[in-house]
Amino acid sequence: MTDIKNLSLGEKQRLFVSMVGDLIRFAYSIGLELSLGDGYRDPRLFGQVGEEKGYGRSGSNHKLRLAIDLNLFKDGKYLTKTEDHRPIGEYWESLGGSWGGRFNDGNHYSIEHKGRR
Repeated sequence: MTDIKNLSLGEKQRLFVSMVGDLIRFAYSIGLELSLGDGYRDPRLFGQVGEEKGYGRSGSNHKLRLAIDLNLFKDGKYLTKTEDHRPIGEYWESLGGSWGGRFNDGNHYSIEHKGRR
C-alpha cells in the first residue's frame, strides 16, 4: 500500500479518484448500489479552506478534492444509517482512506490531509 501521508496534494487527489473507483466496484460486488452526494465543494460557494461559508466546514477535504459523500441503496431502498455504510466504510479504511462513520458522518469517504479528514 502507498504511504498516503507522504504524498503531495496532487498525488493524493489522483489516488483518491482511483480509490473511489475501487470502493464503488466493491459496494456493487456485495449487492449495494450508490449515488453520488457532495464531492468537490467550490470555494465560490463554500469558501476557501479555512473559511466557513454555506454548509461546508472551514477545513473540509471536499474543498481539496479529497472527499466524497455517497448515498447508499440496497434493493432500491435508500439506507441512511451510519451502520449501513460499515461494510464499505471498513473496506475504504483498508485502502488507506478515512471513513466518516468513525466521526458521525457515515456517508463520508476521504483521504487525510494535514490532519483533516
